[in-house]
Amino acid sequence: MVSLLKVNRWVFSASALALTVSLGACAPSSNNQAGAGNAGGGGGTTITLNGAGATAPNPVYQRWFADYNKENPNVQISYQSVGSGAGVKQFLAETIDFGATDAPLKDDERSKYPTGRGATPIQIPTTGLFIVFAYNLDGVEDLKLSREVYCGIVDGSIKNWNDPAIAAENKDAKLPDLPIAYAYRSDGSGTTSIFTSHLDEACPNWKGGSGKSVEWPTGTGAKGNEGVTAQINQTKGAIGYVEYSYAKENGLKMATLENKAGEYIKPTPEAAGKALEGVEPDSKFVVTVEDPAGKDAYPIVSLTYLLLYSEYADAAKGEAMKNLVTWMMKSGGTAAGELGYIPLPASMQDKVIAQVGNIKVASAK
Repeated sequence: MVSLLKVNRWVFSASALALTVSLGACAPSSNNQAGAGNAGGGGGTTITLNGAGATAPNPVYQRWFADYNKENPNVQISYQSVGSGAGVKQFLAETIDFGATDAPLKDDERSKYPTGRGATPIQIPTTGLFIVFAYNLDGVEDLKLSREVYCGIVDGSIKNWNDPAIAAENKDAKLPDLPIAYAYRSDGSGTTSIFTSHLDEACPNWKGGSGKSVEWPTGTGAKGNEGVTAQINQTKGAIGYVEYSYAKENGLKMATLENKAGEYIKPTPEAAGKALEGVEPDSKFVVTVEDPAGKDAYPIVSLTYLLLYSEYADAAKGEAMKNLVTWMMKSGGTAAGELGYIPLPASMQDKVIAQVGNIKVASAK
């Protein structure tokens, strides 16, 4: 499906740009290809880079790869939007050239890093993103959800749309006497990891824990951000968690959420960016903002990551990977902002470029 998507560029910018994009509510296992990069390609030789993983950043990754192809046509990049869990597994199994995950690698995953690929994996952030409660409810255009309410929806204690707790914050809305149809991710998902990490902090009665897969006490599962988006779109009374750009592109309504400071915050790139202000990544480039305290900060925000090998036996692939990531940092911010993602600040971009500069290739051994 194609639509005009208007979003703002960076946390402090008010520039709105119109963009026609095709996100496609396709099956998460579909294989999306775009060319990218002659840097490191050498003499026009075609180089193929295969990646797989997180669905949340798939729209911006496809845009970046297509934009890069216009400048550098001889590296072909195939990225499969299969979920963070599958991306990590394929990366550790060496069946792809790079992985993608919204959930940083855990110690037990790092322990499975393949020998012969250097000492440690390279984990780098690419962009900030935020998770929204998208919903399908006729006649309710500006749904407000207190922390008590959205915690109750996900734990199953609030079951109907005309529940008094929902009505208390939506006095002018005509809430129907309709069961709440909660939609969640059924696959191993970095989006789920971000979302449940927030629930762990924000919801006193949440018992499901956090991670790429959890046991949900209520609702119906679907695969990928694409699948949950489609389920909400097709089901009256549905509500579920998806990455912002999927809800925006598919015209889904998004709830205004109460944040830690008690303020009701609309899901916008500006509000999401405020959650990352002043936050510095640790030595593994992990940024932790499970429940940001800022008065104007949207509450469910994180970074998404690429996983790279620290050594590539194929020198052309290694150099192409370095140059692609460098281009993403230097030239990808505008497209990220247009699609509703949060471009990394310049200081973090510089750190990413320096980190990928440490990748070893066969010719440099």
